[in-house]
Amino acid sequence: MAKKTIAERLAQLDAQREALRARLGKEERAKDTRRKILLGALVLHRLGEDKREFDKALKEWLQRELPGFLTRDDDKVLFADLLAAPVPTSVQAVPSSSQAAPTATDGTAET
Repeated sequence: MAKKTIAERLAQLDAQREALRARLGKEERAKDTRRKILLGALVLHRLGEDKREFDKALKEWLQRELPGFLTRDDDKVLFADLLAAPVPTSVQAVPSSSQAAPTATDGTAET
């Protein structure tokens, strides 16, 4: 068996390094996916309880945030049951420009 040259050995080591980097990247993506799945499972579990104030606030927050976050129609279909429920007006952060400006209780407009 012929002895490998230094150049051949370096090429082999470079190939091994790239293979290890690819494996490491795959492991990191798998961990990231697992974290997202577990976090999503927790959120869905809490949404199903609807017993505590936090559960209600979480649901209201998701109803406000998800429509802007979801861009694909397929994704919107997955959350249709959650998005269908109206968000209470007391929780909405900023009224839309189409809504009338609030007025004071004495009939004068607030400025």
